Amino acid sequence: MSTITIDERRAQALAQLPPYREPGIATRGLRWVRAHLVQFCAALALLYMFIPVFVVVLFSFNSPTSKFNYVWNEFSTSAWVNVWKDPEITDSLTISIQVAVVSTIVATVLGSLIAFAIGRHKFRGRGATNLLIFMPMATPEVVMGSSLLTLFVAAQQEGSLGPVTIIIAHIMFSISFVVVTVKARIAGLDSRLEQAAMDLYADEKTTFRKVTFPLVLPGIVAGAMLAFSLSFDDFVITNFTSGQTVTFPMYIWGAAGRGIPPEANVVGAIMFGIALIIVLVPEIVRSVRKR
Repeated sequence: MSTITIDERRAQALAQLPPYREPGIATRGLRWVRAHLVQFCAALALLYMFIPVFVVVLFSFNSPTSKFNYVWNEFSTSAWVNVWKDPEITDSLTISIQVAVVSTIVATVLGSLIAFAIGRHKFRGRGATNLLIFMPMATPEVVMGSSLLTLFVAAQQEGSLGPVTIIIAHIMFSISFVVVTVKARIAGLDSRLEQAAMDLYADEKTTFRKVTFPLVLPGIVAGAMLAFSLSFDDFVITNFTSGQTVTFPMYIWGAAGRGIPPEANVVGAIMFGIALIIVLVPEIVRSVRKR
């Protein structure tokens, strides 16, 4: 009785297989689509999101034939040269930046303290505090703006509506976003790093200053950037609490009826460029350090 080796069995099995055929173009294309489907959908979503930004940048170089800057006429850089010569744009933009800076600083400080309190300590009413933090984020802006206006009128401050009341309103809804962002960063910290610092004879203040705070700082910066963008871009709540003060979003809304000038698109393009630089520069520095 003859025995068959493993190599002979493998050769017999291979001989029974059908001959190999090179996959066709359609099959290879389908495989490529399946392998890159997620990236393709992400690229389409990003393109959809950035189309309005591209339109803003494009029409900042337009020379409209009428007061409405909705139809492309010809390429021109006059709007970029004369952007700061319009007092309405400069005044409204200055007010928006001032309000956004002040409200961002206050909201970031208070929101970070609240996030540390909720994320690191257990106290009575912690669940209710979490609920109250989310309420400004879930409340429609129309309801919030009308409620704030009612509050200021009840406090007999209707004649004092202006930058101060705008700042108070922006701080109120910006704190929630800062708390959520910073608290998420705190929840992701590795407590063993702080324990290791204390094992090396660092007290609580030194541990917080040299270990905890540097690790939480990216979340604080992200919360501050989010608060600034929300404050600078807000229109609904600002419209209820501004009085005679005109911020940049309110100027855009008022100019929509008589024609938005190309200079407004220039300001939008500049703000987008600054935000893009703030986001990309740290990523580039981080990638260079890794190399």
